[in-house]
Amino acid sequence: MPPLKRPRILVVSLGGTITMTRGASGGMTPTLSATELLGAVARLDEVAAVETVSPMTLPSASLTIDDVLGVSVLIDQRLSEGLDGVVLVQGTDTIEETAFLLDLVLRSEKPVVVTGAMRGPEAPGADGPANILAATIVAAAPQAAGLGTLVVLNDEIHAARFVQKSHTALPSAFTSSPSGPLGLVAEGRPRLHARVPRRTSPIAYDIEARVDAPVALIRMSLGDDGRMLRMVGELGYRGLVIEGMGAGHVPASVVPLVSDLAATMPVVLASRVHAGPAFTATYGFSGSEMDLLRRGVIPAGNLRGLKARLLLSLLLRNQQKPGAVASAFAPYS
Repeated sequence: MPPLKRPRILVVSLGGTITMTRGASGGMTPTLSATELLGAVARLDEVAAVETVSPMTLPSASLTIDDVLGVSVLIDQRLSEGLDGVVLVQGTDTIEETAFLLDLVLRSEKPVVVTGAMRGPEAPGADGPANILAATIVAAAPQAAGLGTLVVLNDEIHAARFVQKSHTALPSAFTSSPSGPLGLVAEGRPRLHARVPRRTSPIAYDIEARVDAPVALIRMSLGDDGRMLRMVGELGYRGLVIEGMGAGHVPASVVPLVSDLAATMPVVLASRVHAGPAFTATYGFSGSEMDLLRRGVIPAGNLRGLKARLLLSLLLRNQQKPGAVASAFAPYS
């Protein structure tokens, strides 16, 4: 019997802690390429035939929306050429944002898995090799197709739209709310106990257009006097996401400012709370979600502010009007 054909997987490295070594200053900086990373991953060749590419080597805090859109073009192109899946390696600081942005734009239904590490390769108990192996196992699995972009760390499989970084240090830093992880990797295979398909069709974009569509993200806090809101228009922002208190509330004193902004640009209301949706029909006081929605504010549903900002930015790059923006957010409610 001929040997089974191994899945073909592309590992794309953008940098991050997983690639970082200590320099003369004592601090860690990204240095390792994708090929160098894979040298530390035991038994990877038993899982897949792996190719590597390292288009950049950056801490993930320095990645831009255009960087991620450029990577999405690479991923879609290579998947259309016959690859079975892709593993994207990057820093954990922005994994939840990169994964969600890819989830919004990728055309292919083949598995795309984002991973990284909480500990650098020189640290005791470095988690990078295990995370790469687990991510590759998922990317090579036919049952992972059609789930949109996934995030795999600490042997847990997360959906892009739910995953959040919830701790600054632990290998178990990533959680998903409200669903929890979709599954885990155990005994060398993915075990999915839930399937959460993508909510929307891929959002088209022109990578060459370079449309300027900055979106502000402002978190409300006790005693906020709204001075940041006053500057949103003057600073050239074309959209705004507000992370409201509780289920989506702002101080009554800033309601006129929010109302004025909603008349000139799309304003999206999310909650600053770690889990749970922004409400739409419960509270009726000045500054409540019902008050703000009556003034033209758009509910973010289950999306936290970071992801709502990315969705709104893509829509504005496509010159979408407020009505179309509201429709695009509706599936997340």
